[in-house]
This record gives sequence, C-alpha cells and structure tokens, in this order.
Amino acid sequence: MGAARTTVQRAIDPLRRPAFRWYFAARLTSVVGAATAPLALAFAVLDLTDDPGALGAVLASATLPMLGFLLVGGVLADRLPRTALMQVAHVVQGAAQATAATLVVTGRAEVWHLAALGAVGGTATAAALPALRSVVPQLVPRAQLQEANLLLSVTRGAVAVAGPSLAALLVVTTGPGWALAVDAVAALLAAALLTRVPLPAVVHDRAAARGVRGVLGELAAGRRELAHLRWFWTVVGVFAVLNAVQALTWTTLGPPLALRTVGERGWGLALSALALGLLLGAVALLGVRLRRPLLVGMLAIAVTGLPILALGADPRVVPLVATAFLAGVGVEVYTLGWHLALQENVPEQLLSRAYSWDQLGSYAAIPAGQLLAGPLASTFGVRPTIVAGGVLYVVLALAVLGSREVRTLQRAPADPAPDPTPDDPAPGVTLPAAPGTTAAPAS
Repeated sequence: MGAARTTVQRAIDPLRRPAFRWYFAARLTSVVGAATAPLALAFAVLDLTDDPGALGAVLASATLPMLGFLLVGGVLADRLPRTALMQVAHVVQGAAQATAATLVVTGRAEVWHLAALGAVGGTATAAALPALRSVVPQLVPRAQLQEANLLLSVTRGAVAVAGPSLAALLVVTTGPGWALAVDAVAALLAAALLTRVPLPAVVHDRAAARGVRGVLGELAAGRRELAHLRWFWTVVGVFAVLNAVQALTWTTLGPPLALRTVGERGWGLALSALALGLLLGAVALLGVRLRRPLLVGMLAIAVTGLPILALGADPRVVPLVATAFLAGVGVEVYTLGWHLALQENVPEQLLSRAYSWDQLGSYAAIPAGQLLAGPLASTFGVRPTIVAGGVLYVVLALAVLGSREVRTLQRAPADPAPDPTPDDPAPGVTLPAAPGTTAAPAS
C-alpha cells in the first residue's frame, strides 16, 4: 500500500509546480475542445454538399499549410517566447473556429469558407505544435520529465476513449455549428490559461545567431547542429514510412474491409480497444522508469503491426480487439520513450526545431499512403495488401534496432527535483549544450 501511494505521489509531483499545473490545464482544455472538431466539421460539410471530395478538400486545406509551416514553427519556437507563441496560435485557432461556427449556425457557410478557415487554423497549428512539447523541460526538472509527459498522455488517452462519443452526442443534440463553437471557446480558454505559465529564458548562442540571416538561415543552422544525432534521423526517417503504411492499411483500407467482415460494431470495438490501450498504457508507465527509451520504444511500436496483420489475415472480432489494445499500449510506450529521448538529449535552444522535423517526418508521407491504397488494393487485393503492410511495419520497426545509437541511447542523469517555493513559481532547468549525446557513441 505504501509503495502504491509513493508511486501515485511521484506521478502527480509535476502538478505541484504552478507553471506545469497551468500548462496542464491549458493542454487538457485544448484537447477536450479539439475532440469535437473532426466530427463537427465532417457533418457541417455534409450538410452543405453530397460531393465526397468536398470533405477531403476541407481537411486537406488544414493539413497542407500545417505541413508547409511546421519547420518555420520550429524556428519561431526556438527564437520567440514559447508561451507567447502558443497563446497567439490558440487565439488564431479559436477565432477561426468561432468564425466557422457562426457561419454554420447562421446558415451562411459555404465549403470554401470552411476550407479557408481550415487553412488559417492549420497554419496556427504549425506554429504551436513544436512549442507544445519542447516547453515541457522548462516547466519541470529533468527528474520529473517522465511523470510530466505521462500526465499529458493520460489526459489524451482519456479524451481518446470518451471524446468520440461526447462529440457525437454534441453534434446530434446541438448541431455541428455549436460543436465547432465548443472547440473555439476551448482554444480561447487555453490561451488565457497559458498566460499563467512564465518560462525561464532559453539560452542562445548570440554570436552564432548574429551570423544567421532570417528564418531559413536558422532552420539550416539547426539542421546542421542536429546532424550528429544519428538516432534522431534514423527514427524520423523510418517513421515517415511506418505512418504511410498505417495510413494505407489501417486508416484507408481497414474500414471498408472491417465493414464486410467484423461489421461496424467489431470495428468500433477495435478502435475503442486501441484508445483504451493508450490510456492504460500511460497509467501503467507511471511506476516504470524507461532506462533505454528508444530500445523499449521501438520494440513496443512493432506491436502496432499486429492488428494490421490480424485484420488482413483473418478478420475476427476477438483477435482484432486484443491486438488493437496491445497496439495502443505499444504506441504509448514508444511515445513516452521518444519524448524523453528528445527532451533529455537535444539542446534546449534546438528542441523546437527538432520537434518540427519529427512532426514533418511523421505527417509528410501519410497522403502518399492514402493515395497508394487504391492502386495497390486493385492490383494485389485488399487483404494481401494489408497483410504485406503489417509485415513491413513490424520488420521496419525492429530493423531500426540495428542502429547502435538507437539501441544504446540511455536516459540522461536526473537532476534533483527541489520542492517549489513561492519565490520559484516556474522552476525549470537549462540543458547543457548537448546532454546525453555521449551515451550513444558513434559506431
């Protein structure tokens, strides 16, 4: 009992720090609001037109600007105060969603309105995403990074479990316009909460900064300074392919195959099991310290190929639900390992740019996977294509462990975590120039 209490106390220690507590509240508010947006937007577009390409165009209008500006967002988050950048991004997102909600509720919305506002929101998202994770090491000492990341993951997992049902209830009872308004209010409230998050300044090399001209110059300089982190580029490159495979198999070919085999109920159970695995995986990790975050993470993410294989080889409800749950746990283990690897081993003044490269690699190849799904399924058949994708997913995830840098990267030594005091409302740590890079010597 005492050990369990100690684990719980350690898990919530980051919330004792006022700066992280306000940041946590802002993230939770934003995530809850954003859970309503996809379904609300889909119904809003479908109310306007029966054209199946219209929804795709609206979604792409948000995705493409986000991809285009992610790297710029990383530079801005390393150059400007990260809290201020997140505040501005949330205000812009909230204003765009409020405008869309007003147009939908008043019956004046057109598809191009929603596409244009989606582009505004996507651009703001690109500015905020790199800062959202790179700010965490400034809010808690290194000794509490795992617990801080897991607290954020638990809230995401809980929203992933309950969010779709709540969003559907909101859309059905009030209409898509009011559901979009909820997202708008949540974004603006998150911006207000972020005003309570003061941050210590990020230390920059001023001499180097004077030699760099403009955003593109800083982006290139960051790329050169990150070049020696082979583990980083190895994982980012492989995940570009893994996410394309998942988009091709699970996201694009999966739903129609599931409807013909396990049915809507079976597919819904699999998606719920995946979300539940995310949540319970985060909870289980609260009492575990990952000493080799990438080794454990890549072994765990390989499990994500199992539900793809189960769907393609022999689609039945029980194996599909069981493997989807394991995949959710695996995704959570990998996610924690990856964030710890970045936050403890990338210099703080480069961390946002590192996250921007990571997110660009994660998203950029997804459209290719979606576009290849149809031709591959027509040529080889739906189930053989899904099975081949599942095999490729598992093999690629495990092949990354052939890199010595990935296998041997260890946690950086933990700094002591003193109790917060009234004179220290936003304790943070300043990372050394390249912490932990010697833990993974070049092979």
